[in-house]
Amino acid sequence: MDLSNLKPAKGSTKGKKRIGRGQGSGYGGTSTRGHKGQKSRSGYSKKIGFEGGQMPLQRRVPKFGFTNINRKEFKAINIGTLQELAEKKNFTDVSVDKLIDAGLVQKNTLVKILGEGELKTKLNVKAHAFSKSAVKAIEALGGTVEKI
Repeated sequence: MDLSNLKPAKGSTKGKKRIGRGQGSGYGGTSTRGHKGQKSRSGYSKKIGFEGGQMPLQRRVPKFGFTNINRKEFKAINIGTLQELAEKKNFTDVSVDKLIDAGLVQKNTLVKILGEGELKTKLNVKAHAFSKSAVKAIEALGGTVEKI
């Protein structure tokens, strides 16, 4: 036995359809494409989303709303989180750079400080935006708020 006489096991493979090789093959004439019509022609390719002339789904579904190109997206950070950070790292001043170092926000992210949670220490906070409740809580303890 050598490589020249190896064959697959009997019944393990199907014979390939030899299309377009005359009537005697059983696949001559129309070559398994049926009679006439768009799909029987050479060069036919179905377009993505084509539904046979019916209105395609992507055109039937209603579209609504709009995307405001001037929208500014802020990363929200609560004063409770600032309190935890201040206790852990002994901060009195909190800035966006320190929040980036702590892994709370990414670089080039706008930060908004929100008033949820409890603040126990005096903090000087610098951020892009503040909620009214956050400003009230920070200033109640003698801290300062600075918009960047």
